Amino acid sequence: MSTARAKIGDVVLAETDVWETVEGNVYFPPSAIKDKSSFVGTDTTTFCPWKGHAQYYTIKLGDKDVQDAAWYYPEPYEKALNIKDHVAFYKTKVQVTVE
Repeated sequence: MSTARAKIGDVVLAETDVWETVEGNVYFPPSAIKDKSSFVGTDTTTFCPWKGHAQYYTIKLGDKDVQDAAWYYPEPYEKALNIKDHVAFYKTKVQVTVE
């Protein structure tokens, strides 16, 4: 069985054996997030015509903030209900692997 993992350096942000893949991005279920207190909501939003409005998190690791490194769809459109509240990460900011 494969495991999806999101890390910054040696810090594991999320890890799971069950996830969704959409448009090449791994969407981690909320239960996969290791330390929810490190995820701080921002005012950033984006819009996808078939998924809806995404909201963003800055990830806080000690004195380091990784701005808008993750996003999620709190109220996705019908075609994207499988990723409701799942968290995806920018691959340029977070290492995401499936092993």
